[in-house]
Amino acid sequence: MVTLKNIAEELGISITTVSKALKEYPDVSEKTRKLVRETAALLNYQPNSFAVNLRTKESKTIGLIIPVVVHHFFSSVIKGIIAQAEKKGYLVIILQSNESYELEQKQIDLLLRKRVDGILISLANETSDFSHLNKVINQQTPIVMFDKIAKVVKCSKVIIDDRKAAYTATQYLIDIGCKKIAHFRGPLLPQNSIDRFLGYKKALLDNDLEFDVSLVYTCECGDASFEEGKANAKQLLKDHDDVDGIFINTDLVAIGAMKEFNDRGVKVPEDINIVGFSNWFMASVISPSLTTINQPGLEMGKKAFKLLFKEIKSRKANKLITHKQVVLDTDLVVRDSTKNK
Repeated sequence: MVTLKNIAEELGISITTVSKALKEYPDVSEKTRKLVRETAALLNYQPNSFAVNLRTKESKTIGLIIPVVVHHFFSSVIKGIIAQAEKKGYLVIILQSNESYELEQKQIDLLLRKRVDGILISLANETSDFSHLNKVINQQTPIVMFDKIAKVVKCSKVIIDDRKAAYTATQYLIDIGCKKIAHFRGPLLPQNSIDRFLGYKKALLDNDLEFDVSLVYTCECGDASFEEGKANAKQLLKDHDDVDGIFINTDLVAIGAMKEFNDRGVKVPEDINIVGFSNWFMASVISPSLTTINQPGLEMGKKAFKLLFKEIKSRKANKLITHKQVVLDTDLVVRDSTKNK
C-alpha cells in the first residue's frame, strides 16, 4: 500500500507536510496542497481507515440486520436508511437473518467484532431470547430496533401501531357488510404479528361479532409466503365456505390467496373481500387491485437511522443516551378487492 512516506519521498517534503496538505491545513500553501493531491492520486494513495478509526474512535460504518431482503417493505426501509447514511458519510453493512435466531446471533457478534458505530435491527421470527441484543447494549454500542421489535429490550425503536392498523383493516371489512371475517396471521413470536391478531380480534368483539379461533390461519414461513397464502385459502374454503371477508397479515400472502380463489372460481370481492398489509407495489397492479394498509417503510428507515446517528454522537461525546420510541402513522388504501361502502 502507498503510504504518506511514499508521497513525501516522491516530492522531497516531510510526512507532516503531506498529512497537512491532504487535510487542507491553511498553513500549507495551495500550490503544495495541489501537488500533494495530484501525487496521491497518481500513486493511488488510500487513507489507512483502520488508523483513522483508532484516532477518531469511529468506524463510519453501521450494521443493518433484516429478516429478508426481497420483501418490498424491507427494501423500502433499506433505501431510507442508505439515503440518510450517505448524507452523514456512513457505510451500511446489510445482513439478512433469514428469520433465523441462530444466524441473527452470529451476525450481531460479527458486527461487534467489526466495531461498527451502531446497529439497526428488525428481529427474526424465531427470536425469543434477547441476550445477544443486551450484549450490544452492555458494550455501549448504540442499537435501534424497527418494525419487528422486543418490548423488553431497552433501546430506541421505530414502529407502527400494528394493533390499530389491524383494527382499521378489520373495521373496514365490517363497515362494508362482512359478517364472517377470517384472519391469516404471521408466526406466533413476532410482536407485530401478535398485535395485528389482537387488533383483528378487538374489532370483531367491539362490533358484537363472534371471535372464532378456527377462522385464524397461521403463516409459519413469515411475512412473504405466496404459497402459504394459496394453501390457507384452499383450507379456508374447505373449513368455512361462507366466509365473506379476510384480513391478511401481508400483501404477498393476500395475493397468494387471491390466486387460489381465482383458480377455484371464487370471485373477489363479489364472494369474498380481502384486505392486505404493507402496500407492496404489486398490490396496485394485480387484478383486482388489493385494498391494504400502507406501511411507511421508507420513512421508517430514515427515522431509524436518524435516531441511531443521534445516539452515536451522544456516545462519542460521553453524553447520556435517551431512548425514544417513534410510532409512525399508517392508512388504509382502498382498492378493488373490497366492495364499496
